[in-house]
Amino acid sequence: MSTNLTWHETIVSKTERAEQKQQKPCVIWFTGLSGSGKSTLANALERALFERGHHCYLLDGDNVRQGLNSDLGFSDEARVENIRRIGETAKLFVDAGLIVMTAFISPFRTERELARNLVEDDEFIEVHVSASLDVCEERDPKGLYKKARAGEIPNFTGIGSAYEAPENPDMLIDTGTNDVATCAEQLVDYLVKKGVI
Repeated sequence: MSTNLTWHETIVSKTERAEQKQQKPCVIWFTGLSGSGKSTLANALERALFERGHHCYLLDGDNVRQGLNSDLGFSDEARVENIRRIGETAKLFVDAGLIVMTAFISPFRTERELARNLVEDDEFIEVHVSASLDVCEERDPKGLYKKARAGEIPNFTGIGSAYEAPENPDMLIDTGTNDVATCAEQLVDYLVKKGVI
């Protein structure tokens, strides 16, 4: 990073932005295996929050890799950089007073912790979207597990690359046995109890 940079303070504060929106800005970080239902659940939560009048935005793994992170591959190093960039982007959304959801495999605990440390302690909610590898492979909505098993996708999380499940997530959502509506309702209830909404 250049030493010739100076942080420019803005006139409107994060607190003012949040007060205007009548919500507590935060990052809701969905992590889990491919096919666990991260994007589906994050979309359902965004819809539920939007219909309640909240200002929110969803950063989805596949979508972000088609723009901001289109220059990254899937090596462990590239995955780390992918999450670093998403963490910094999510931090900006929180500063804007928004509730931001991120739906990324984000396989490594260290990188998820780095993302958590970018915002205040009470502004980061880690949601482990839990479904067994068998369930995820059975769903295989994008056909990725089949390709990984055939050796067509190296370093695929859960097959050729490790997934480090959260040890103490803020929320554990079991998408292997619960439907999307039930899971989204659990999340909304949690956000109400936490005073986010």
